[in-house]
Amino acid sequence: MSTIKEIATLPLAGTDNGKIEVAVLQEPYGAGSDPVASVGIFLDASNAEPDWKVHIPKGSIDGVIEALQRAKEEL
Repeated sequence: MSTIKEIATLPLAGTDNGKIEVAVLQEPYGAGSDPVASVGIFLDASNAEPDWKVHIPKGSIDGVIEALQRAKEEL
């Protein structure tokens, strides 16, 4: 069973009531599966489930952070 450790909850810019949740999930795909960072996007913060989510394995986090920094420069 997956366990969740919440890391941060941030407001979702451009929405009245949206949020971004960042968490670490242990065994997200069943017993023995590697942990992942999870990013959930909620268009309405009162929803129980995110409208979008992404799971990022530890080995990919640095590359995703670098790509997001480059994307930020383009905005």
